[in-house]
Amino acid sequence: MRANSVGWLFLAPTLLILFVFGVIPFLYVLVIGFMNWNSFAANPDMQFAWAENFRRLVFDDQFLYSLWLTLKFAFFAVLSEIVLGYFLAQLFMKDFPGKGFFRTIHTLPLVIAPIAVGATWRLLTVPGLGPLPFYLNRWFGYEFNISRYIDQAFFTTVVMDVWHWTPLVTLTLLAALSSLPKEPFEQAQIDGANRFQIFWHITLPLLKPAILATVFIRMMDALRTVDEVWMLTGGGPGAATRYIGLHIWRVVFPKTDYGYGSAMSLITLYLTIVMCWMLYAGLVARRDLKRAE
Repeated sequence: MRANSVGWLFLAPTLLILFVFGVIPFLYVLVIGFMNWNSFAANPDMQFAWAENFRRLVFDDQFLYSLWLTLKFAFFAVLSEIVLGYFLAQLFMKDFPGKGFFRTIHTLPLVIAPIAVGATWRLLTVPGLGPLPFYLNRWFGYEFNISRYIDQAFFTTVVMDVWHWTPLVTLTLLAALSSLPKEPFEQAQIDGANRFQIFWHITLPLLKPAILATVFIRMMDALRTVDEVWMLTGGGPGAATRYIGLHIWRVVFPKTDYGYGSAMSLITLYLTIVMCWMLYAGLVARRDLKRAE
């Protein structure tokens, strides 16, 4: 009994911080989501609107388009980071000249603030100033202008996110690879298994917990990206990179529609939880099915 009391005593500060900065703001947004509230309108008082804000979401083309863009961005960014991070982790498992220096350079993007990353990539991609448009045009005759071409703007945001967060994936998978037991690999080599068979039947199953945790973290971050994209494209050209975080910002601050913005935030949170749960349930159910067989 005393040990349990001491444990709860040590957990109390963390639980208090979580309650103050997590639970209370969530409940506040939940309440505002059922209100019509514009503090700068002729009538600045809150008015209970039932589920009107959520009904509007179903017929809001801009919200649905931003949601689709965000899902597409998260898919390409997270998939690229997992694949590239795995190959870099495998590279760091080997010894080669300059390994320590390359690992240090590789992890530097993690210490840069997202808003600084967006500003840096903005300077790199500005026509007439940045090196990317200059060299792409000089070497390949390719016109690169993210302020004009929609596809270029979208994939530039993906590449920027991959550049910023692949080191996190690499470090996570490197730690997982370093902790794998050697016996299954040695036994597979004795049995004559090739590299692909070893990867598919041994490495990948053993790495699933680490990959799952990494995908969860990166998916949640990708679905709420704002700073980097805002500095790089501002959501443009047009609405080509207006991801859901930017769209909510435009509704809440310039339009001061707090009730509708809260409803969008709640729906986005709900979809994020559902996608993570589906991914987790699918992997766990598949593993349990194999055990049953």
